[in-house]
Amino acid sequence: MRWFTRLFLVVGGLAGVLAVMLAAGVRQGLLALLGIGFGAVLQGARFGFTTGWRDFIERRDPQGLWAQMLLMVLAAAVSLPLIAGSGGELVGAVAPLTISLVLGAFLFGAAMQLADGCGSGTLYKAGAGAPLSFAVLPTFALGSFVGASHQPGWIALGGLPAVDLLAFGWPVALAITVLACGLVAWLAGRAAPRASSRVSSSVQAAALQSARAATASFVAAPVAETPRTATGWSRRWWLGALLLAALYGLHLIVAGQPWGIVYGIGVWGAKIATALGWSAVGDPFWGVDPHAVRLAEPLLADVTSVTNLGLIYGALAASRWNGPADFKIPSSRRLIAACVAGLVMGYSSRMAFGCNVGAYLGGIASASLHGWVWFALAFAGSVLGVRIRQRVGG
Repeated sequence: MRWFTRLFLVVGGLAGVLAVMLAAGVRQGLLALLGIGFGAVLQGARFGFTTGWRDFIERRDPQGLWAQMLLMVLAAAVSLPLIAGSGGELVGAVAPLTISLVLGAFLFGAAMQLADGCGSGTLYKAGAGAPLSFAVLPTFALGSFVGASHQPGWIALGGLPAVDLLAFGWPVALAITVLACGLVAWLAGRAAPRASSRVSSSVQAAALQSARAATASFVAAPVAETPRTATGWSRRWWLGALLLAALYGLHLIVAGQPWGIVYGIGVWGAKIATALGWSAVGDPFWGVDPHAVRLAEPLLADVTSVTNLGLIYGALAASRWNGPADFKIPSSRRLIAACVAGLVMGYSSRMAFGCNVGAYLGGIASASLHGWVWFALAFAGSVLGVRIRQRVGG
């Protein structure tokens, strides 16, 4: 019956995309399809920003960071020429270097380790049915909704203006991005234990030679953490980086803006609050355009929301491709800690102009200096978050 399940998942996804096209237009339908792709890749490759950082912090395993730096380089190589040559039709993720960015990124990095996922991680794991992430998602939405309302006040604390390296031309901006990513990858490799470094070097070569084998097993593993044999784990990381970069470029072309996560989740929280009687009138964020328009429009009209919904389905389909997934129910202590972390994560993501996708990937791939500041502060926060997670358990 496995063939029937797979056929049902494919037909269900295509039907959903068609329904979005009929309800909200061709562009929104394409974004839903790209969202399905994002979810399938994230789940199939288990491409977790949170996990990659935690692996390095706990075991000095650099593979996750290496794959992330590869993703940054590829995404920048695709997006920077497009943005520079679009005449303003395509925009990058550029934000100022504010106090709120520094504080928010640090808090987000700590919270995402307790929540066992960043914005994209929470969505794809919730879509796959992971109980912890499923519980975190509502508190993330609440935090993002409230954090957006408070964002103008945080920005008013001051800081420095945005630094957009595209001002020097896209070749220079791309060269700086490549050098910076290379430096991070080199430092991560230097910090790795010698034996691990030798193994990692060999598996990188093996991964490139075994792309077909990696593709064949791409969605075979269940959602739960699996034993990380060096070869299998690295193959998934590298293939995931390649596919995510391709999807990122397509999303930029279709949407006219980089891939994002947090804004859509905040819109969900705001729409729920509106349904419960809250009014956006007078709100410094939700009460002004274009955000007020987003609340008045159907949910499928929002770029980030429709991509997020597709992502959830893509993760669901990938997790069920080879049969039901096996989940572990977290302890009540772990569950409560994760839900509180989700609230903090949602709130701090608005302080910091996004999460690992919108601020980290989007910022760096757009040659905005705030992406690197976000990365540094969020990683420092993750060091604290990993220690707290070890005390809480899980």
